[in-house]
Amino acid sequence: MKRKFKLFNSFDNRELNASKEIIKRGLLSGFVADKSNAFYGGKYVNRLEKSFCKYFNSKYAISVNSWTSGLVCAVGSLNIKPGDEIIVSPWTMSATATAILCWGAIPVFSEIDERTYCLDFRKLENKITKKTRAIMVTDIFGQSANYKEIMKVAKKNNLKVISDTAQAIGSKSNNKYSGTISDIGGFSLNRHKHIQTGEGGVILTNNKYLATNMFKIRNHGEVINKDKKFRNLIGFNFRMNEIEAAIGLEQLKKLKNILKDKTSKAEYLTKLLNQIPGLITPYIDKGNTHVYYCYPIKINKKIIKVKKNKIFKALKSEGIPIEENYVNLMDYHIYSNSKIRSIFPWSLNKKTYYSKKSKVYSHTKSIISNFFNISFCEYDFSKEDIKNIYSAFLKVWRNFNLIK
Repeated sequence: MKRKFKLFNSFDNRELNASKEIIKRGLLSGFVADKSNAFYGGKYVNRLEKSFCKYFNSKYAISVNSWTSGLVCAVGSLNIKPGDEIIVSPWTMSATATAILCWGAIPVFSEIDERTYCLDFRKLENKITKKTRAIMVTDIFGQSANYKEIMKVAKKNNLKVISDTAQAIGSKSNNKYSGTISDIGGFSLNRHKHIQTGEGGVILTNNKYLATNMFKIRNHGEVINKDKKFRNLIGFNFRMNEIEAAIGLEQLKKLKNILKDKTSKAEYLTKLLNQIPGLITPYIDKGNTHVYYCYPIKINKKIIKVKKNKIFKALKSEGIPIEENYVNLMDYHIYSNSKIRSIFPWSLNKKTYYSKKSKVYSHTKSIISNFFNISFCEYDFSKEDIKNIYSAFLKVWRNFNLIK
């Protein structure tokens, strides 16, 4: 494939005109950290939050300047104290773990499910201790974890659940939107997500107390009620500006059509690749929908005896936009970082937590050892592109004598 794939871009004159209107007004942010209504932001920020509440049937929405900020707000709203533990996936973007560290708590890594790559609910109870306060679940690559079972574990152990649904906006689990099933959820709006504002994010919750805490954390925490239950409060500037909010309003209107297009193309690719022996295409859990932020593929090692790195190099050389991995395992990334350990010594005692509690065992490592990834959200694939990707897979399989 000699030609470059077209990058995905859902912007048009609607986003342009919305931005122009705000620039003409000259008020790019409506936030003030005082006791006025401006504590909650400007006109477009408020409209965006109301629109997200309506779309996802949530009582409260809190816009932020990034989803990383959203995760920091979510963890902080739970009144997390130094030394508390939060169970989290080991195979996800680093913000999940660092958001926990920001409050002096300890990220405890648990195994992932071999088919969905989300946290495996069957392994959670082994990680729960007297210090465990919450479970942070990443809805990775475009579909939900098994919240039906995760919420059972959480309720049994009196734990809160945070959904990191950065990659799965608009996906559903048993007819409920991902990000709305847990105590707190939310989405990333950065430049390579299904809908974007450049940077940004939106947190959702139905809990008034948690929402109030997150509004405080977002805007410096200067306007706070006297709450004896909430002493571990640090406020930040996590505020979204009016231009981003106006763009977000236009993007949200396009979400259903964007997801319909992405899903249709991914399903067509699956139909083609399922004809190739030894390839494991994306699994969709019962009751779930998938919005394909990424298109994960695995090699069946029982059938394919060629080393993964050789297959990867061959596929890459054919022009397929494929990656050999997603991210490094977070347990090693976090606990082997001497700078992080020096800043958070109470949270990151390597001898105690890396070797005993956080270490990811052979199950997760085995899952990712035969993994490939196509960044589906980044490109605007045509039907011809999908056919060419399939043809390139066929060529590689034939060259390795894996197919006639």
